[in-house]
Amino acid sequence: MIDTNLPNLESELMEVVNLFDGGDALNIKHRFSESENKFVNTVTVNGKVYAYGNLVLNISGEIEKKRLLKRYAKLSLYKGLSKFFGIELPWGALTGIRPTKLAYQQAEKGEDFTEFFTDVMKVSAEKTALVKSILDTQKGIYEKNDLNTDFFVFVPFCPSRCKYCSFISADIKSAEKHVDAYVDTLVDEINHAKQFVKNLRSIYIGGGTPVSLSDERLEKILCAMDKINTGVEYTVEAGRPDRITESNLKLLKAHGVTRICINPQTFSDKTLTALGRKHTAQDVIDKYLMAKDKFDVNMDLIAGLDGESFEDFKKSIDKAIELSPENITVHTLCIKRGSYLAETEKRLSGEEVAKMVDYAAAALKEAGYSPYYLYRQKYMAGNLENVGYTKPGKACVYNIDVMEEIAQNVSCGANAISKRVFFGGERIERAASPKDVATYINKIEEIKRKKEKLFSL
Repeated sequence: MIDTNLPNLESELMEVVNLFDGGDALNIKHRFSESENKFVNTVTVNGKVYAYGNLVLNISGEIEKKRLLKRYAKLSLYKGLSKFFGIELPWGALTGIRPTKLAYQQAEKGEDFTEFFTDVMKVSAEKTALVKSILDTQKGIYEKNDLNTDFFVFVPFCPSRCKYCSFISADIKSAEKHVDAYVDTLVDEINHAKQFVKNLRSIYIGGGTPVSLSDERLEKILCAMDKINTGVEYTVEAGRPDRITESNLKLLKAHGVTRICINPQTFSDKTLTALGRKHTAQDVIDKYLMAKDKFDVNMDLIAGLDGESFEDFKKSIDKAIELSPENITVHTLCIKRGSYLAETEKRLSGEEVAKMVDYAAAALKEAGYSPYYLYRQKYMAGNLENVGYTKPGKACVYNIDVMEEIAQNVSCGANAISKRVFFGGERIERAASPKDVATYINKIEEIKRKKEKLFSL
């Protein structure tokens, strides 16, 4: 805990404390005071005092004042802890999940976001350059228009549960009694939700593992989506190669799907077994070769998996580059509540993981890929980031829209969160569905009414 006279910011200040290994064991006091045109934040760490004053001129209103108060309180706490520990973190005082969104906000105000990142928020030059590269790659795709719409469908079933997974998903065998009812309810919700689509940008069916459904069940969902699809980018998260077949690939193609995800996470058979995945690295390769001429392919890898060395990860990156999918996303392992790993690990050492991430960035750039989206999460190894890399002209529109929060998102399924954006994403209203499958089925009429209310605002 932190002793602060800004109790409404306590949880956000603790996010800064948790960036530092051992930070939660310290005696930390934070005091905010305001004098003419200045916010003063005094941070005391185990008796050592660090005081910082920030000029705040021409504040346009109460909302901006609250935003600046939060920013400088967190920044002062970061700077004090950084001095106390004698270390600087790659993302400095940034704790939000979307650094690129902050960069766009600065640029839209006519300010140089790079100076703001490095000089004010203490972000490293390397991470600042990464953000700039992403903004460059997004040119021609990034578009603020409150009528733009992405359509998301969630299928919460998998062939088995991976040990790092914290998503709301279930082993399809154990959930069999709910599957037919879930599919029927989902189709009903899709048919209802199509009225809220304006300028359709993309479709994404995610999970879970949507192709863990039988072809008959999957086709019911695809047929409902036929009434919405206008020929836009259309992605299905095939995910696990042990559920990809010639039959379901043919089905996806027949219904206009343009892109699928095949996610090895690693090309180490030893690690795959340890994670509880029921397939081999060769299975990934075989299914990728089966799909690559039919679809654009997104592929995910994870840096920092338990038991993997730098050399293990390097082999996985090199193999992914050799296969040459259109997108490769490099995730940094994030140990969340709800995953098996959360029971045995709290935080992984970041030094080796940072080496993995740096190698991936250099190798992918050399192979012709560019970073095009980025997001961060709590409890990530090394306080790093997840980055999607793309071949030229092959960026996933859905990923950009969702990460930058610049388009409304009509979402269907258990745990789906629909979003309505206003003023280019400066204001966002949400409507969430229940996480539990049975509850979702039983409350579908209530869910539909909530969606109607959201999109009538």
